[in-house]
Amino acid sequence: MDEVAVERVLRAVEAIPRGRVAAYGDIGGVVGIGPRQVGWVMQAYGSTVPWWRVTNAAGDLPQALLDEARVAWAREGIAAKPGGHGCRIADHRADLEALARAWELAVADLPRG
Repeated sequence: MDEVAVERVLRAVEAIPRGRVAAYGDIGGVVGIGPRQVGWVMQAYGSTVPWWRVTNAAGDLPQALLDEARVAWAREGIAAKPGGHGCRIADHRADLEALARAWELAVADLPRG
């Protein structure tokens, strides 16, 4: 994956409003790539953006990230699921149309991909 595609994903994550989350597939839909590619970008470069706002479709994150994510979720008012394995994505999912509009503005300076 080239640097522009990586930057497009990272800017989509940055566009998720505080207190909201999006699934890898949601981000992929905005950017025009698959959820696995989004996951790869997040694993390799996600530490520079609010990564706790991107989960799988069930609202879950890898076990190794959960302790730190729970702190960030609590700080932003994102409710954890019972059992604490993820967040209540249905209650906190970002408005995907608004996210797409914000992302379009955020990537306006990048080459079209």
